[in-house]
Amino acid sequence: MTVTVRPIRREDAEAIVGMLKEFGAFLISLGDPWDSKFTEERYLEDGFGPEPAFGGFIAEEAGQPLGYILHTPSYDTDVGCRVLFIIDLWVRPWTRRLGVGRKLMDAAAELGRQRHCGYLLWAVFKPNTLARRFYDGIGGKETTDLDWMTLKL
Repeated sequence: MTVTVRPIRREDAEAIVGMLKEFGAFLISLGDPWDSKFTEERYLEDGFGPEPAFGGFIAEEAGQPLGYILHTPSYDTDVGCRVLFIIDLWVRPWTRRLGVGRKLMDAAAELGRQRHCGYLLWAVFKPNTLARRFYDGIGGKETTDLDWMTLKL
């Protein structure tokens, strides 16, 4: 299998949103009350509008999408460094254990280095042990002294 990874483009909207729906179905199977509002229109407006809110990479073989990763910039005042926040990482089930996820994370890490980031940051749905094993395998470390919080606007 020859996997290529490239930056996402406008014309990837259908493929990315389609894979996001696969990701959501997987999360629902784990008990996540997933209800994404991310549409092709949101992808185009928020990713490619005048102030892009995210970027990403898509993995392909012979033009067929195998997985994607979306990211957004952040900052850590405690460490005094830029951070690349990983929003989503999804690899289609039939391509797992073939290095697709690692290639996507490597692309994000290289982008982070180019942007002078100190680290990548991401969250894992606790019941997603498959993702946890992957992240442990690439050297990801759990942040045990912080809890994620949200405030609806």
